[in-house]
Amino acid sequence: MNAPDPVSRWSQQGSSRVPFWAYTDPQLYQRELERIFYGPHWSYVGLEVEVPKVGDYRLSSVGERQVILVRDRVAPKDRGTDHGIRVVENRCAHRGVRFCQQPHGNARSFVCPYHQWTYKLNGELAGLPFKDGVKAVGPDGAECVQGGMPPDFDVQAHGLTRLRVEVLHGLVFATFSEAAPPLRDYLGPAILPWLDRIFLGRQLTLLGYNRQRIPGNWKLMMENIKDPYHPGLLHTWFVTFGLWRADQKSRMVMDEHGRHAVMVSRRNDGGENRTVTEGVTSFKAGMTLHDARLLDVVPEPWWKIDDPANPGTDIMPTVTMITLFPSLIVQQQVNSLSTRHIVPRGEGGFDFVWTHFGFADDSPEMARRRLRQANLFGPAGFVSADDGEVIEFSQDGFRQWGEDGSTLCELGGTGTGGSEHMVTETLIRSMYAYWRQVMGQ
Repeated sequence: MNAPDPVSRWSQQGSSRVPFWAYTDPQLYQRELERIFYGPHWSYVGLEVEVPKVGDYRLSSVGERQVILVRDRVAPKDRGTDHGIRVVENRCAHRGVRFCQQPHGNARSFVCPYHQWTYKLNGELAGLPFKDGVKAVGPDGAECVQGGMPPDFDVQAHGLTRLRVEVLHGLVFATFSEAAPPLRDYLGPAILPWLDRIFLGRQLTLLGYNRQRIPGNWKLMMENIKDPYHPGLLHTWFVTFGLWRADQKSRMVMDEHGRHAVMVSRRNDGGENRTVTEGVTSFKAGMTLHDARLLDVVPEPWWKIDDPANPGTDIMPTVTMITLFPSLIVQQQVNSLSTRHIVPRGEGGFDFVWTHFGFADDSPEMARRRLRQANLFGPAGFVSADDGEVIEFSQDGFRQWGEDGSTLCELGGTGTGGSEHMVTETLIRSMYAYWRQVMGQ
């Protein structure tokens, strides 16, 4: 049953002051699931490379609903037009059982252990025991049929819930909604060039996973990766070694709705620039590395991009952080590449799943480099451990204050829109302007 519409309580104009209840209200969270994750939005569910062979599957989630990403058989006549990727809900149509328990594997079909209803890889119901009843001998000695489904039982109408699926450059997205626009329209022309830059024409290879549960509202991670203000202040690694500082050449890009964004920046060489390090306690001028290979950065040809904002001008970012609302972050931090999947678990927690990847034409040295640099990130990363901790601290503060408090996101003003520098919170404000529209706040 859908949660009732929450009463609009956001009394202030604009989106620069986010009320604490937006992170703590259980009823509002249920409405977020319905309107955002199960509504006309596209959610990331995985990479095509994770299911390379027919029958390969992997569990994923859209909102709190567990789904199965699976590669199906494709008829010869459909090859070239059908990618074979299906996403079905992990919930039996008979008694609602979450039938698939293994996180990944290979299957010819899916069978519910409770009553052995069997489904094709595409989610269609293939068969069920005793559909036509059981032959028996009645009290009068005559043969009869006992039980069975009603005569009008339609096998075709009782398959698994099948989601709409689109695959872009090996990234798999799914939606429960028939009203969601085509994926490319949903992402928009301002965001697509940054995805093309990383993925277009390249075959991905899977390097590994990290996952963690963070005790904070799911939106806080979207905020975190739309926030260029904090990295050069919170993260010792970034400010000391010049991977992300306020004096870098940067740009904040967003789609026309303000829901998706890209933070683009170019690395400094390190050292001290007193205008951005003076008084910053996270800056450690004397810090050195025991293993310098963590900063063994090798520029790659695909880094260069024809500037979408200034055609004919090449730029070569060392960092692009792409946030695709509501559930995906695509990270390029120098040579490290990963997707980060946000899976909400109630209003006060979410799972965060990192999938590290490279390219099929990477040399063995580049693959090892990507893995070494991946140690900066993930649950225990030199950088990302800080983010998980401050998100927990934020959620604690919201609960402590109650209904009346609000955050302040006014660096760079109170408006929305793109920016040519990182001393701004415009991407956060823009996301909440969109969120207010969707949520009726």
